[in-house]
Amino acid sequence: MVCLGNICRSPMAEGILQHKAQAAGLNWFIDSAGTNGYHNGERPHRLSQKVSKLNGIDISQQVSRPFVKEDFERFDKIYAMAGDVIDEMKAIAGNRFDTSKVDLLLNELYPGENADVPDPWYGTEPGFHEVFELIEEACEAIIAKATIPQ
Repeated sequence: MVCLGNICRSPMAEGILQHKAQAAGLNWFIDSAGTNGYHNGERPHRLSQKVSKLNGIDISQQVSRPFVKEDFERFDKIYAMAGDVIDEMKAIAGNRFDTSKVDLLLNELYPGENADVPDPWYGTEPGFHEVFELIEEACEAIIAKATIPQ
């Protein structure tokens, strides 16, 4: 899960998907990162933590880290929260960028629409609730695809 600062959207996405994967009995390693590095080493935004906690998910122990090109070797799938995040991932990864591993998270809900998860950073608490709900729906779709019998 990747966003710009790794303190609002991607920590919520990491927490939500980890919570849902564990409940579904999936042994997945889920992580999050940011492309801009402004918040490296910081905990998630206080409203990301609050809204997640209100929904039964504790993300308070997460720590922001930078997205690095080696993430393409470490992960099978990388979800970006927005198109500009994918552009920054390309710049960071250079020739290691692997289009087959990257998608926008909301394409899980709205295939091919390439919609961004809004960044709640400058807004108020209701925006964080809206973002949580969007991310939760997308994560539910990911789990549903993974648990459908083949």
